[in-house]
Amino acid sequence: MDGFFILLLHKVSEVQKFKTKCIDFFKLIFPSTGTELVVFLFFLVAYGYLGSYIAIHHKIIFDSRIPWDAYFSFDNKSIVMTGGSFERHPLSYYFFNWIRESAFYFSDGKMDGNFRFALAWFSNIAVSMSMLQVFKYLKNIIRLPLLHCLLLLLFFGMFSTNILLSFTPENFTYTLFLLTLFNHYSAIKIRKEEKIPAVALALSGITIGGLTVTNLTKVFIPVLFEKNLFGNWKKLANAAFRVILTCTCFVLLYLNRIDFKYENIFSKTSQQYEKFSNVNSTPTWDMILSYFFGGNILFSNFIIRDKHNMKGFEFKGIVMDVYSSWIPYMFICFLLLLICWSYFKNFRNRLVQILVISFICDIIIHCIMRFGIHTSYIYGGHFVFIYPLLLGWLFYAYRTSPKILSFLTATLCILLVYLGTNNYLRMTEFFWFLETFY
Repeated sequence: MDGFFILLLHKVSEVQKFKTKCIDFFKLIFPSTGTELVVFLFFLVAYGYLGSYIAIHHKIIFDSRIPWDAYFSFDNKSIVMTGGSFERHPLSYYFFNWIRESAFYFSDGKMDGNFRFALAWFSNIAVSMSMLQVFKYLKNIIRLPLLHCLLLLLFFGMFSTNILLSFTPENFTYTLFLLTLFNHYSAIKIRKEEKIPAVALALSGITIGGLTVTNLTKVFIPVLFEKNLFGNWKKLANAAFRVILTCTCFVLLYLNRIDFKYENIFSKTSQQYEKFSNVNSTPTWDMILSYFFGGNILFSNFIIRDKHNMKGFEFKGIVMDVYSSWIPYMFICFLLLLICWSYFKNFRNRLVQILVISFICDIIIHCIMRFGIHTSYIYGGHFVFIYPLLLGWLFYAYRTSPKILSFLTATLCILLVYLGTNNYLRMTEFFWFLETFY
């Protein structure tokens, strides 16, 4: 009889643990306080209004005749219908099958305004959830005052990447959400001195790496900073097992996607690298500053070009040019200076090291290897969230220094005003492009 009650109590305890984990999971992803709900709804409404207007009045979000490059080199139709090239986005085919079929359900199987509306709102929800994750990180991990959290979040919300992705059905849109979610989750684990469970690591690797293969490495960065990892061979072996398990699951799913014809990966990857890295029309330093660091934050000048879909249909495409004034360069350089200041001030902080190493991965790919450097303003979904988080850590480092904190707050307000003004004016130019050609 005693054994029965012990077994019963054990089962009840397991159920309670499972219930707690489920509650923690939903609290991690969704708003868990009134403030978080207000933050989420604010961006959902703001981005939603923008995306809804564009979807209803213009065809640029999805036009069956235009597979790619209608605006800023995004491949909307190609991504929605196929998930993109398998060598760069190995598992996005399955994800966008769900997105496409859900949009078809909303539009009764038609590729009309309702279809575009649904696609825009899926993107809107993903970006708004990303904003929520950044807010949670600032509030719960860095533990900044609410005013600074909101100020940093508003600054981040005006980035050109977030504005564009909020209505764009692209891999970068959903990668932004997954990376912000994973960084928030891993920060919680690191702060609690806990390891990232094998299932969570594998799921993160499959989803994040599945949408863009180069982001797979970012999933393993927090593992390197788990407590006493290199001082205990058992912990090191356990970490190696989790990494190997994640890679094995990912590789098997990747190979299954291409019917195990692995030779196609190397040939296609080589072709893509040659196509997107050999661009010499603009100085490399200018592309790095204007496109990679700048274009993801601050809109530059726009250029309208003649395009065609290789099947006889001609259309107009809009892309970004390098900056034409010294002011945007100064803006970006000063922001990078603040980021570097934050890094060196918080050098011993493991969470800061995780963010910076993740950022360095993108710098290597786009700035050193030059992959897609001429259109690197579209890759911001992979790293733009690093800016508000590192700025948040800078504010945290000077929480007991009123003068420096006041200086940082005033500086951020000035940057915010310029960013908002510049991006608003550039978006009016974008809407002129839509009104004229779409």
